[in-house]
Amino acid sequence: MTVLTVTRRILLVLGLPAVLFTIWWVATADSTDFYVPPLRTILTAFGDTWTGDRLASDVLPSLLRLTAGYLLAVVIGVGLGLLVGMSRVVRDVLEPVLELFRAIPPPVLVPVIMLFAGIGDTMKVIVIVSGCVWPILLNTVEGVRAVDEVLDDTCRSYGITGSSRLWHLVLRSASPQIVTGMRQALSIGIILMVISEMFAADNGLGFTIVQFQRSFAIPEMWSGVLLLGLLGFVLSLLFRFAENRVLAWYHGLRRAQRNP
Repeated sequence: MTVLTVTRRILLVLGLPAVLFTIWWVATADSTDFYVPPLRTILTAFGDTWTGDRLASDVLPSLLRLTAGYLLAVVIGVGLGLLVGMSRVVRDVLEPVLELFRAIPPPVLVPVIMLFAGIGDTMKVIVIVSGCVWPILLNTVEGVRAVDEVLDDTCRSYGITGSSRLWHLVLRSASPQIVTGMRQALSIGIILMVISEMFAADNGLGFTIVQFQRSFAIPEMWSGVLLLGLLGFVLSLLFRFAENRVLAWYHGLRRAQRNP
């Protein structure tokens, strides 16, 4: 990869955010609105607010809850998706129930989850799982059902069954769609992380932003919103990096098909 290619990719990734920040800076430079302070004031509050102690007491717990809920959703979504996708009987039995629960917005479940899980970290993790599991589950089911029939017949002809077939054929064929579901679930997980901390918490990003809003610390509140945006951006980049490593074979195959 040449230096020019790397530079071009960096500009593509950072170009639009830089333009948006510039517009924000110019548009609010002379703002006297209490609720919309100048960006320079928000950035000053950002540096003063999000110190090492604050990152350890609020950001780290949020990230740990997000990680736990997201990974649990991946395990449940992929496991159940494989089961549903590979068995017509299981799909016929579970599909009505899954469609029912999928239609319920996860934030509505927060008060219900609080009744049996309390207001601790367990509740917040369950809330994250309740929203993240669906895109992973549904994409896994579709990926499993779309396995190439010719490859499936070939596996049977060569006696490749059981765990070998599951690992080398089913999971590998479905992995692009599974990763797509995981990407969608990541953004949902960040949203639910914040919502769960706004309901009942004594730390975390959502809790801190609400506390700033209630105490009319508006620049600090905006700095928390900005931090959430930066967090989502960084997590997206990390996910894309991991995706490129895990699905290198798939992206290489697509490039080869576009450029025969």
